[in-house]
Amino acid sequence: MKKFKLPNATDEKSVLKTIRIKLSTQQKLEELSVKSNLSINRLVNECIEFALENIEEKEKIANK
Repeated sequence: MKKFKLPNATDEKSVLKTIRIKLSTQQKLEELSVKSNLSINRLVNECIEFALENIEEKEKIANK
């Protein structure tokens, strides 16, 4: 599996969605946000993109 790397901020179109996350997840994101000087929003987006990329890779391997 690829390593998760914190991104450089880039501008991209976005949409507003409301989601519920576990309190423990929110606390971890807050801590990482402070340490990395990135917004929680940016971290969540990067985590989602990372997960989707890795799911796609596993599906590609399974379909071969």
